[in-house]
Amino acid sequence: MLRPLSRRDAESWRRVRARNHDWLSPWDATAPPGSGPRPATYASVIQRLRASGRAGTGLPFVIEVDGRFAGQVTVSNVVRGSAQFASIGYWIAQEYAGRGIVPDAVARVIDHCFGPVGLHRVEICIRPENTNSLRVVEKLGLREVGYAPRFLHIDGDWRDHRIYAVTTEEWPPRAPEPNHQSHK
Repeated sequence: MLRPLSRRDAESWRRVRARNHDWLSPWDATAPPGSGPRPATYASVIQRLRASGRAGTGLPFVIEVDGRFAGQVTVSNVVRGSAQFASIGYWIAQEYAGRGIVPDAVARVIDHCFGPVGLHRVEICIRPENTNSLRVVEKLGLREVGYAPRFLHIDGDWRDHRIYAVTTEEWPPRAPEPNHQSHK
């Protein structure tokens, strides 16, 4: 199940993040030196995410599996005007990885972005060594559109990212038409 992130998720979020610290920390954004502290508490994270939701610049979602908090998909950097695009990021607890949950959740979020939200393009930026996340965009059929050297400060340093994107005209990716040959 996918639903909006709320204040009531605080304890579940904390437990899942603590239990999965080693699994998630190589991919978590960090504050570059001199930029000030990054919000570390759930209250500060939820406050920032809810503010972006109210401003129309972000959409934070919870991934639930069998009624349990399992991860998150966040639409961020929503740009309106002539661009109409956003970025999508996601994470999942290790015990749920590899079960097709994240590709399904991200596909639903993309549907929402292209439907009710009215965006034209979404992108997902992934570190080249993050094979689990690369598998997600591969399963979804998103195309690689670029490479961004030293793109985001992650795990204590500026990290390169591969950029994947899809537009509303390309979504959902279509399977090739079957070859209908007549048999004589």
